[in-house]
Amino acid sequence: MDLAVKWMDTDFLIVGGGAAGCYAALTFCKHTKGRVLLAEKANIQRSGCLAAGVNALNAYITAGKTPQDYVDYARQDAEGIVRGDLLRTMAEGLNRTVSTLESLGLTILKDRNGKYVARGTRNIKINGENIKPLLARAVAAQTQVTVLNEVNVFDYIVKDGRVWGAYAVGVKEPVLYVLSAKAVLCATGGASGLYRPNHPGFSRHKMWYPPFNTGAGYAMGIRAGAEMTTLEMRFIALRVKDTIAPTGTLAQGVGAKQINALGEVYEQHYGLTTSQRVYGTVQENLAGRGPCCLRTEGISAQQDLDLQKAYLNMAPGQTLRWLESGQTPRLRNVEIEGTEPYIVGGHTASGYWVDTDRQTTLRGLFAAGDVAGGCPQKYVTGAFAEGEISAKAAAASLTEPQVLPDAQEVQAKKDWIASLFDSRGASAETDALEEAMQAVMDEYAGGIQTQYRFSEASLQTADKRIGELQQRAKGLKAAEPQEVVYILELLDRLTLCRAVIAHLRARRETRWHSFAEYTDYPQQDPAWDLYVNSRMKNGKLEMVFRPLVKEQDRYEHFH
Repeated sequence: MDLAVKWMDTDFLIVGGGAAGCYAALTFCKHTKGRVLLAEKANIQRSGCLAAGVNALNAYITAGKTPQDYVDYARQDAEGIVRGDLLRTMAEGLNRTVSTLESLGLTILKDRNGKYVARGTRNIKINGENIKPLLARAVAAQTQVTVLNEVNVFDYIVKDGRVWGAYAVGVKEPVLYVLSAKAVLCATGGASGLYRPNHPGFSRHKMWYPPFNTGAGYAMGIRAGAEMTTLEMRFIALRVKDTIAPTGTLAQGVGAKQINALGEVYEQHYGLTTSQRVYGTVQENLAGRGPCCLRTEGISAQQDLDLQKAYLNMAPGQTLRWLESGQTPRLRNVEIEGTEPYIVGGHTASGYWVDTDRQTTLRGLFAAGDVAGGCPQKYVTGAFAEGEISAKAAAASLTEPQVLPDAQEVQAKKDWIASLFDSRGASAETDALEEAMQAVMDEYAGGIQTQYRFSEASLQTADKRIGELQQRAKGLKAAEPQEVVYILELLDRLTLCRAVIAHLRARRETRWHSFAEYTDYPQQDPAWDLYVNSRMKNGKLEMVFRPLVKEQDRYEHFH
């Protein structure tokens, strides 16, 4: 198949048109007249974690609370392994971004006094089914912005440790894009599909996090030599069994407690952080006191109806299930379970190691949202805030003359992508290798099968087998551009898997139950009050250990 080459240049390249990427584009246009090129694998109208909409903003400084309160909450939930400077600057921007979204047309529920309706101590209620189209329309209205939909970015253009753009391929057309830029923002989101999901086979893409987020942003950074942090802090969500519907609305909306099959409330026994809630459920099941549920039996008829409406908005399958069975939450407790592990910096601290301005260790490359590390519990509004911070810093950095990639490098990329096209098929299939990868991670790197536990020996096995799959993946071939994207996604996931395994091995303690349950080191150890970082050098992943950064600090890289 003939592969065309298309060159495009801009001032600010944004990779990923989700929450952080769209908000960064809007912010950049406010602060400079420079050009923006936004590259999105899908279509920014409905892409990223906001594609289906949300019914609450989970990061907001409510009345009587301060940004420091939010920092303290996130630090406690992450057992101390956070970047205070990143959390503080993110928290200070939360309410400002909410005001911006409201000005774009987002409906935020208010009480009779005109105050936002809070759900819990850090959340506000919205009608957010249209939040992504609102953002997309605002971005499209900016004359400085060019949106490139259905284009998959797969590698950075790097010269002398600085990023000058990225390479991409068309999802539907056989085109290699050479996108050069003075500054680049990675906003690709986190990674799903590394581990065998709760719902394998035909339903394997029915998961907690978008299946289209394949860890490309992490993998591109790893290959380019960017420093990454805290990949060992995986995220495992506690969800409604089978439907994977969120549980926060049950816990916060009607105060539902976690109970075992004996009706005993067990959540206080294990702790109330996110990882402890998952861990408690696992332990109760192992002790033979499962299944575990959220206790909703006996709630009022109005609460019952409110829950059905709330889930019809954000997880309609759950409401339909209640109605089909006739067993609404006031009549039957809601069974819960943990998901497979994910790498997602919007909930944990996994991702790029960035300075306070969100610039990575590769000059010219910024990161925001789920792909940026050190700043957990950012959710939607935190991703907006990081998009704002990074875009302002990028706008101020456009001083160096643009550098284009070498012609030989472009030709090498073209030859490699072209070599993936072969209509005669290949010795292995992408889907088969993806399932093999998920099986390895599940069995040997702390998946559902082992109740999220792993050991030094099992991680060694996982690394060896993922390495073997990387070798087999070199033989993959594609007949269409979309199949090339599938191959690139698998290669990204395999790269990230090996980095996650290396991080799990490096932190020799159990800092977070279930998130990183290291059976050789089952206790938390104060000696590991530090960041576990890594960077690729000459094809090898090197571990780097750094001291904690507090919120009063301003962290800068020393390149």
